[in-house]
Amino acid sequence: MNFQQLRSVREAVRQGFNLTTVAEALHTSQPGISRQIRELEDELGVEIFVRAGKRLTGLTPAGERVLPWVEKALLDVDNLQRASDDFRLGDSGMLSIAATHSQARYALPQAVHDFRALHPKVQLQMHQGSPAQIAQMLLTGVADIGIASHVLADNAELVALPCYRWTHSVVVPAGHALLDGPLTLERLSEHPVITYDTGLTGRGSIDDAFERAGLAPRVVLTAMDADVIKTYVELGLGVGIMASIAFDDQRDSHLRALDARHLFSINTTSVAVRRGGLLRGFAYDFIQTFAPHLTADVVQQAQASPAGVQGAPL
Repeated sequence: MNFQQLRSVREAVRQGFNLTTVAEALHTSQPGISRQIRELEDELGVEIFVRAGKRLTGLTPAGERVLPWVEKALLDVDNLQRASDDFRLGDSGMLSIAATHSQARYALPQAVHDFRALHPKVQLQMHQGSPAQIAQMLLTGVADIGIASHVLADNAELVALPCYRWTHSVVVPAGHALLDGPLTLERLSEHPVITYDTGLTGRGSIDDAFERAGLAPRVVLTAMDADVIKTYVELGLGVGIMASIAFDDQRDSHLRALDARHLFSINTTSVAVRRGGLLRGFAYDFIQTFAPHLTADVVQQAQASPAGVQGAPL
């Protein structure tokens, strides 16, 4: 048994049993992947995968039982490597962070600035994506730390710890009719709406609020980026609904922001890491720089806890 065999099994599951993409992900050949899997099955004395000819189509009952141990063995190897790197490399290395655009653009800059001052030898690598993409980057090892407001807590293999709460604002041009009188969902639904793509930055709480009120907003444009939303609001295409953190009174002086916390539910941004994993020492420092209440001890205790255990409160 060797680690390449285990990686072939794990990647086959992650890639939906497509050996072509497995070979690409592991930088080897498809016959090589098939051989590694077959050799492990022969050594264990059970078939891990269901096959249709030469194609893999799923996991056998034995495969379902074996897979968690494959994942654990490879995670332990990664932890061993990180532990040795802390002693061998000291305060140098690479830290990979995956975040939504709103977090990367508005919430993280100060933390990145402060972290760089403390750890100048650490190279930061920033990935952006949807919450679902961030979860996948964590699970596949592309990212060490994930930061988003949704989905991350839904995966049992991840530990999601709350960092801060935030609300939405309605953004309009100066002189807009919504500036006169109280802001209500009824009044808001009378105007074309520009907001986030489905699944991003609290879009679910926006949709839920209108649905509960029996209203159907006229969403004319969606985007991943609050700056894009503000651009089209400025052009007069509609009113924007976006994260309050993305509005700056000085930078966005040509627009006006209306507090919408009474209309849409409060959202929570979380930092997520692999359950059972181990991070380099400076990675725990980054988390605490971003969220001071998430000390290394708090994060490590959460990583060691079984799925379903309540994480650290705000």
